[in-house]
Amino acid sequence: MTPDSQLIIYPAIDLKDGQAVRLLHGDFDKMTVYAPDPAVQARQFTDAGCEWIHVVDLDGAVAGNAVNEEAVSGIMKSGAKIQLGGGIRDMAAIESWLAAGVSRVILGTAALKDPELVKQAAKAFPDHIAVGADAKDGMIAAEGWLETSEVPVLELVQRFEACGVAAVIFTDISRDGALTGVNIDATARLAEQVSIPVIASGGVSSIEDIKACAAAAHTGIDGVITGRALYDGRLDLAEALAYANGEAPC
Repeated sequence: MTPDSQLIIYPAIDLKDGQAVRLLHGDFDKMTVYAPDPAVQARQFTDAGCEWIHVVDLDGAVAGNAVNEEAVSGIMKSGAKIQLGGGIRDMAAIESWLAAGVSRVILGTAALKDPELVKQAAKAFPDHIAVGADAKDGMIAAEGWLETSEVPVLELVQRFEACGVAAVIFTDISRDGALTGVNIDATARLAEQVSIPVIASGGVSSIEDIKACAAAAHTGIDGVITGRALYDGRLDLAEALAYANGEAPC
């Protein structure tokens, strides 16, 4: 692995009722609780060497406003940089979370329904705004993945070229939480077609997915989010970080 193919590993903490959970295909009826205390889980990730944690307020994504503020505050005490999404849909919420210490705010539903907000926020807070591009059969989903639009992923992401967006988080919903492997082809194709760094999400099942993302980093894949594979022990975090940092042979 060459230095320019390094990745950022984003361990995921999805919050529901104050607990760290994972959903299958984004289905709230197919939920597993992995960490009753998300702050403890965050500290474990930080102690292992993670610099970032990907956090989603699942309740907030459905409600349209922050719900798990206390849990997020606990996670922030881990010392990691926090990338937060879920229910953040106006400038006041963006400003509030950034002021609270969140390093990057993810706008998903807002990116689809209020693109001007994303552009304004990215201009006001360059490198602190990410776009969540959650796809179902190639089309953008919103409102906690309960709605599917008729907007293709590429069309959505291209709206935000050259406006200061730090990253695009591309999630293949059909693979999320299913341990079926990252959709590397679709992720790399998107990364090649836009100038914004792309973070792969959904389906990570083993170190092979980390290797695949690293091998495709030249396309513009900047990082990879992993959740269930870590919690189930299918992915060793130390090994993943070694590959991501260029410290292990590919």
